[in-house]
Amino acid sequence: MLAVPIAKALGLGAIIGYLAAGIAIGPWGLGLVSNVQDILHFAEFGVVLMLFLVGLELQPSRLWSLRRPIFGLGTAQVLGCVAALFALGWLAGLPWRVSLVGALGLALSSTAIALQLLSERNLLRSSSGQAAFSILLFQDLAAIPILALLPLLGAAAGQSPELSAGELALEALKIVGVIGAIVLGGRLLLRPLLRWIAKSKTPEIFTAAALLLVVGIAYLMVWVGLSMALGAFLAGVLLADSEYRRALEADIEPFKSLLLGLFFIAVGMGIDFGVLLQSPWQMAALVLGFLSAKALVIFGLARAAQIPYQERPVFTLLLAQGGEFAFVVFQAAAGARVLAPETASLLIGAVALEPAAAGAARPVAAAPLRPPPAAP
Repeated sequence: MLAVPIAKALGLGAIIGYLAAGIAIGPWGLGLVSNVQDILHFAEFGVVLMLFLVGLELQPSRLWSLRRPIFGLGTAQVLGCVAALFALGWLAGLPWRVSLVGALGLALSSTAIALQLLSERNLLRSSSGQAAFSILLFQDLAAIPILALLPLLGAAAGQSPELSAGELALEALKIVGVIGAIVLGGRLLLRPLLRWIAKSKTPEIFTAAALLLVVGIAYLMVWVGLSMALGAFLAGVLLADSEYRRALEADIEPFKSLLLGLFFIAVGMGIDFGVLLQSPWQMAALVLGFLSAKALVIFGLARAAQIPYQERPVFTLLLAQGGEFAFVVFQAAAGARVLAPETASLLIGAVALEPAAAGAARPVAAAPLRPPPAAP
């Protein structure tokens, strides 16, 4: 596939390459694929596996050592950006559910792009690099409740039949029971089971067991009306301190990369360019509006956090850009019928076109920076 190497060579990232490939082979391109929804349902397992790996990285000891910047700066960034973007949507006359979902998705940033650029400029150990890392980690955590919220918003919008008080209580008990069983079973059963499977010294059996574990827990969450992603994330967190964490990461990573690439290709195929062509000025206003609102909030946060003045432009630009989770949120919102397909296409298109707008400001962030002062 040529789209991904070309996109990476242009500094746009692999995700934009996958989206471009999907657009090229989808209904608005060459028309090679028409059953986009079937591919999307299958490719959603890439998101599930990604969130399982995110959970594996969140060791309790690591979270505890970074608790202040993660839950301080991270909370301030997400809540500040969501409030600013929600206000813009509400002032524009959008329904509150559309404004809220749009704000939640657009408030997230691209972890892959941000960490790559910080690493290239040797800023990961600087104050701005540590602050950006903490915020991105909190955003990964925040994506889980956001995805879990979408089915509830769909039900509140009248997309599911109304339940009586007794039925609601039964559903709540079922949810609590399943989550409790996952947590308890993860502590008491998962590690001994993996240890027993590992003794067979058959790598393919261990890989199959790891995939079955993730898929099984994900479907348990679907059974109680919650997100597959939430179940996969819980499974990852439960195994974060396991001695088999690295083996699980190595086994799951190839499947995650393949299915996640397929997911973004399917998202690209599903973009309705008829909506984008009908509203070019609305699209331009959306891209510039959400970039500007996020940049103002993040620059103010950098100032409040006393990040050195010369590091604030790169910190602001990297976190102002939309991220890969935005595609997941908007696609899930369309599936839960919180967003109309046309609205989801407009928002997905805005995030996909955003790198071009951010690229215009990138020379400011790319200017040579003085190294952070050495500690005395």
